[in-house]
Amino acid sequence: MKIGLDMMGGDYAPLETVKGVRQYLDAEKNPADLVLFGDESIIRDLLNNEQTASEHIQIIHAPEVVGMHEHPTKALKEKQQSSIAVGFTYLAKGKIDAFISAGNTGAMMVGALYSIKAIEGVSRPTIGTYLPRENGTLGLLLDAGINADCKPENLVQFAILGSLFVQHLWNVASPKVGLLNIGEEEGKGNLLTQATYPLLKSNALLNFVGNVEGRDIFTEKADVVVCEGFTGNVILKMAESIHDMTSRRHIHDEYFDRFDFEQYGGVPVLGVAKPVIIGHGISHGPSFKNMISLAQHMIEKDLLGKIKASFNISISNA
Repeated sequence: MKIGLDMMGGDYAPLETVKGVRQYLDAEKNPADLVLFGDESIIRDLLNNEQTASEHIQIIHAPEVVGMHEHPTKALKEKQQSSIAVGFTYLAKGKIDAFISAGNTGAMMVGALYSIKAIEGVSRPTIGTYLPRENGTLGLLLDAGINADCKPENLVQFAILGSLFVQHLWNVASPKVGLLNIGEEEGKGNLLTQATYPLLKSNALLNFVGNVEGRDIFTEKADVVVCEGFTGNVILKMAESIHDMTSRRHIHDEYFDRFDFEQYGGVPVLGVAKPVIIGHGISHGPSFKNMISLAQHMIEKDLLGKIKASFNISISNA
């Protein structure tokens, strides 16, 4: 197993990326081989400073960096020796089994969609966000911002992708799926939610529990909450602000501490043909460690194989 890591992506890279590599190798009894993309001399110096020498590390020199605010398509086209571009080349050619970056999110999405493409039958890949629940568990909301406008069929696919992730990565046998809406009753909502409800209800791959409201998203009512990315991104940014606000006010509470999304690492792009994980730009060492562990877990569970099999069933039944 080989996991690729963009060493130059993120506000605190490459130092914090190197710290994450060290923390992962220190914690993992059977670590994956790590392929590190970035400026080789800088990475080697930092690895030496952090006393991180391992037979599980390979460095691929990629001297260019895609900036956080660069235009994604233009940057990947013009900077073909960047750590993101070279990483996706390795992923597309099968030289690595997964790719991780906390760099330019748009460039990561463009790379994922055009280098390795979507799984057959998936019309739009999605990314989610984790929902800390009061009982100590997590829920998953998707889409979290890359699909601002959606059709009902897109939301159904998001529900399937999220359910498979929660089932196989979080070991929830039959994840409950809820449709985010402005009321519990069937028939509530706008044209999108009204058209989506019967499709979710009739899909045999889903354990659909009906509509969920804003007050339900941090409860156990649904393990997977689906919505279009405009609403999802508003909820994501609101949830992030909870941690920022409690930190500013010096409020220490076990539940609100869990709104520090850095502790979860990153989120996978669900629906593309190989594991791609996108981290927060402000990621520090523990976040990179968690992203590497998530990639390893996805590979070990063969999540992509299970997603492909489910969508093959959907295509054959269509």
